[in-house]
Amino acid sequence: MLPIRDRLPTRRPPIVNWLLIAINIGAFVWMQALISVAGARGAEARAHELVSHWGLVPAFIMRDPVAALPSVLTSMFTHDPSGFAHIGGNMLYLWIFGDNVEDALGHFKYALFYLLCGAFAALAQIIVDPSSTIPMVGASGAISGVLAAYGSRYPRSPITVINPFLPLWFIFGFFLELPAWFLILQYFVVNLISGIASVGSQGGGVAFFAHLGGFVAGAILIRFLFQEPPRTYEHWSHFRTQRSQARRDAARRGRGDPWSW
Repeated sequence: MLPIRDRLPTRRPPIVNWLLIAINIGAFVWMQALISVAGARGAEARAHELVSHWGLVPAFIMRDPVAALPSVLTSMFTHDPSGFAHIGGNMLYLWIFGDNVEDALGHFKYALFYLLCGAFAALAQIIVDPSSTIPMVGASGAISGVLAAYGSRYPRSPITVINPFLPLWFIFGFFLELPAWFLILQYFVVNLISGIASVGSQGGGVAFFAHLGGFVAGAILIRFLFQEPPRTYEHWSHFRTQRSQARRDAARRGRGDPWSW
């Protein structure tokens, strides 16, 4: 399911989130410029060279951790240069969910949280396949941590998504509105199933275990870094509000609690 927006406002500008998006897009544009300079014949080789240099290669980390350690950071801001789907999807998720997590944590804690989630995502992929020589790039691991934090703090926040089932367009319309917990749980389950199915695969593809590692890290770290009580949501708490009002009215009338079943 492709999210379009959420309805949860922020109390302060998400400066760090904007900066993260700008760095990711800037790195992608820079890579595209370097590839275009190489010409049509050398474009593919240049793209492979850039991804290998800036991406994280588990085998290199295992062989020389000190020399390869910077790739843990650079890989978070490097995306597949062959198309816009990878960076486009990542930045869309970061734009929708990152601002509220930053609003909850504050600027410094959010920056630390994001980088730690990305680092744990890389660690998860290294543990699963330490001998792999395939470069891992992308912000998906860190963004998975952001999703886990959002789902943990704001589970009932309404998220607008594109309806993925064409026949249901005639019933529910082109857009659906779902609680955040449903969308984020679906994201985790899909990655878990896909990760299990990918075990033993020798080719490249999506680093599902990096997604899972970042997600688990985000779910744990948010509990240590976030200390304010979670917000409530009028959109999903309408029934609860009605029930509370009915209890108060009944107590005033002395008729008991009609909602105590």
